[in-house]
Amino acid sequence: MSVQFLTRKTDAHGEQKIAYQQTDTDKSGVGVMFCGGFRSDMTGTKAQALAEWARARATPFTRFDYFGHGASTGAFTDGTMSQWRGDIPHVLDELCAGPQILIGSSFGGWLSLMAALDRPEKVAGLLLIAPAVDMTERLMWDRFSEKAREKLKREGLIYDPSEYDPEGYPISQALIEDGRQHLMLGQTIELDIPVRILHGQKDDAVPWQLSLELAEQLTSQNVEMQFLKDGDHRLSEPAQIDKILAMLEGLLDAPS
Repeated sequence: MSVQFLTRKTDAHGEQKIAYQQTDTDKSGVGVMFCGGFRSDMTGTKAQALAEWARARATPFTRFDYFGHGASTGAFTDGTMSQWRGDIPHVLDELCAGPQILIGSSFGGWLSLMAALDRPEKVAGLLLIAPAVDMTERLMWDRFSEKAREKLKREGLIYDPSEYDPEGYPISQALIEDGRQHLMLGQTIELDIPVRILHGQKDDAVPWQLSLELAEQLTSQNVEMQFLKDGDHRLSEPAQIDKILAMLEGLLDAPS
């Protein structure tokens, strides 16, 4: 399937191109949208598996790359949560006729929660995979050493070591500061849609306890969590993909 591009204009970065792929767009029923992780793109294992599942089931499916990710335009280091928060709602508005189940992986889990708040009429449910809620504060700033914090303030950018990126993740001071406008934990999250959460208990990037904290904050009573004792952060092994697909099918087939 070829990559297409959607134009989005912002005050901060002018006109940008969001890369996406989409199937069965003529159907008006509930569709599925995959929202990937930090520094990830729409060609990853989970995205590919979901695309194959959607084709087999003839379910509308959308996947895309955020600003500065994958085939989309923009410099990753110019990204902030305010910038990225606008990407999912824009894709929903421009490309999706019916309501969507958002599958948010890690960073995409936090963004999916934001999108459900920003476009409640467009989001029918959430499937969150190791959701990295409040990651700029909880998983970055709070974890940084004083030396790293001082360098970030002084130079505006540091590279955070990660097993998922040999060069380390480039983290800007602007990302940290802007992220504080979008923090969710520690307050009520007014969402009354079905939410499913899957988290590995050997996740060394996003502690599984964050998912418990998130579930407590959601107003929805239709929240189910599953923890995989041997699961890592990626959750991309065949059996783990099967678990994701089973949870998705449960969401789609459940009465609204």
